[in-house]
Amino acid sequence: MIKNRKKRILVFPCGSEIGLEVNRALSSDIHFEMYGASSLPDHGKFVFKNYIEGVPFVDEENFIDEIESICKKYNIDFIVPAHDSVVLKLAQNAEKLGAKIITSPVETCEIARSKKKTYERLKNIVKCPRTYDISDKNIDYPVFVKPDVGQGSKGAQKVNNDSELFYNYLKNKDIVICEYLPGEEYTVDCFTNRKGELLFAQGRKRGRINNGISVNSTPVNNEKFYQIAEKINQNLKFRGMWFFQVKENNNGEFVLMEFAPRIAGTMGMYRGLGINFIQLALYDAMNIDVEIVKNNFNIEIDRALFACFKTDIEYDYVYIDFDDTIFLENIINTDVMKFLYQAKNQNKKIILITKHTKNISETLKQYHIPEDLFEKIIHLKKDDEKSNYIEYKKSIFIDDSYSERENVSKKTGIPVFGLDAIETLFEYKK
Repeated sequence: MIKNRKKRILVFPCGSEIGLEVNRALSSDIHFEMYGASSLPDHGKFVFKNYIEGVPFVDEENFIDEIESICKKYNIDFIVPAHDSVVLKLAQNAEKLGAKIITSPVETCEIARSKKKTYERLKNIVKCPRTYDISDKNIDYPVFVKPDVGQGSKGAQKVNNDSELFYNYLKNKDIVICEYLPGEEYTVDCFTNRKGELLFAQGRKRGRINNGISVNSTPVNNEKFYQIAEKINQNLKFRGMWFFQVKENNNGEFVLMEFAPRIAGTMGMYRGLGINFIQLALYDAMNIDVEIVKNNFNIEIDRALFACFKTDIEYDYVYIDFDDTIFLENIINTDVMKFLYQAKNQNKKIILITKHTKNISETLKQYHIPEDLFEKIIHLKKDDEKSNYIEYKKSIFIDDSYSERENVSKKTGIPVFGLDAIETLFEYKK
């Protein structure tokens, strides 16, 4: 579909939840090569094979110059902004950068970055929250205050009286004072193609929020979400993925809270249903017609902290046990198999060292494990010590048995791993 080299995608800041979702969404696409960039060391360095550190912050004077330099150095074709301030800054400087920004036109980005501009532009289009001025005498408490320019829930809170309101106002005079919306909150994920056609708009319930990020979510199919999306889409120019958030008022009506012309971290839920928003946006940016194909099954996403590891181990050989390691509780241990094929891809030599009581070749065949996955199979007797059969110093040893690991560690000095620690060997960079 795409001729010549892979299209190069720069993601900034790549360690944000948004950037990490882009990585997950594109890491298996053979048409794209990803470059992750960040201002400070972050999780991106564990998952982006091409990682660029020390980029100026978005509000620094030389930010655009540095992004332009990166684009030239690495022949970047597209930039995916992974933070709201970055969306606007890059959109405002798109002509200078030499790479296409995956977002909507600059006017839409400018309106999206300000709650005041959003409500002013859309107040006669969709239901927006009632707002107050700090000098208003008849404020109907409780109210909700939030920064005019902000993201997530940072600086946002419920306020119950005048004294609390003035306290928040003194901390930040550029706040928006809104009616308090007590009902359920929803995010509606949308996609608009280059012709301005709204191809998709469906909601998800924000089940659990952590630091302003929806970490638990389920799809919600409500025709009103599409109707709101269509009205917004007709009055602002979008291209690619975007989303908006609504919350129910006392009457159960959906009230617009904000919108953003970028990927959302929890859009990964719909990716599970076959809708890869950033992939669609990239193809659309290349003027390729796209269609939405959605699977029809129930899904729920739940996210928590995810661990990646970096070690300084250098090894050429993997010695690994079979019973209760590769073969665990009468099934194949898929985590172990994942590691073994990773090792194979890295040209490591895998040596099976086992005290299996049956014919190991027949057992491997029974469970569809190719015997030639292993450089060698060492079949031991019950009383043999595995440490006596480890020939290579530049090796690691994997076994469920603590006593076996202890013996190998003491006699050979090579790193040893139980099943609980094998995740430290996984490679996530793509």
